[in-house]
Amino acid sequence: MLLVVACALVDPEGRVLVAQRPSGKSMAGLWEFPGGKIERGETPEAALIRELKEELSIDVTAACLAPLSFASHAYDAFHLLMPLYVCRKWGGQIMPREGQAVTWKKPRQLFDMEMPPADVPLIAALRDAI
Repeated sequence: MLLVVACALVDPEGRVLVAQRPSGKSMAGLWEFPGGKIERGETPEAALIRELKEELSIDVTAACLAPLSFASHAYDAFHLLMPLYVCRKWGGQIMPREGQAVTWKKPRQLFDMEMPPADVPLIAALRDAI
């Protein structure tokens, strides 16, 4: 079981930020919600705050993270469990730090993007919530 956490950053226009997995990583080129692995002893919220700082240079507080849904998906080598949070307020400018491309999309536009299988079922929940 692999436990990861993801965030739908939502701007004032109702668009969601997605990041493209860089080359060299598994599922390179696919678009995903930012986030990452939860380290031993971390809460999902603490992991997400850390990951958003590491990946996008932004500061988020736990009070600004609203749990929305979760994905449970069996990949060939592992089973992934991924809670998805929504965040509408953060500090700093989004600046990708890992060479990944980022883009803002309306939730309904995410259905047309190539995303990891675990992320796809989260799109409908996100569309309905925004």
